[in-house]
Amino acid sequence: MNGTPNWFMFFILFWAVVMVGFMAIGGFFMFRKFLKVLPQRDGKSKLDWQNYWVERSRGMWSEDSKAFLEQLVSPVPKAFRDIARHSIAAKIAQVAVESGSTEVTREHCIKGYILATPKRDYRSLRQFLDKQGIDYSAYQHLFQQENHA
Repeated sequence: MNGTPNWFMFFILFWAVVMVGFMAIGGFFMFRKFLKVLPQRDGKSKLDWQNYWVERSRGMWSEDSKAFLEQLVSPVPKAFRDIARHSIAAKIAQVAVESGSTEVTREHCIKGYILATPKRDYRSLRQFLDKQGIDYSAYQHLFQQENHA
């Protein structure tokens, strides 16, 4: 050996693996964000549509519906909460506007929340709604739909 202790070599190797792991995770989230800004067939990206629905419904949100949205996004880790809030609010706004309503209601929030949630997260979504005492029985059919998010 050249005089470098074994523990130091393992320490360097450990940090190299940790750094590559962090870079891979960061790259994954950057790639997902990149996919959101790519134009779809209609010429607008998923992010453009989210911004459109949020802006279109800006005056429709009551204090109650804003507070309910905050309650719905509360299980999301803080680092991702702003992004989740925007995505969920866009879907809720779309549901409210397309229904012809003049105000975002709790029903719109529940329906939009279910529609904005990926299928893989349905189990935790149901657990959260049950824990909060939120009745979603009228929207059970939405859990069977394919690719609505």
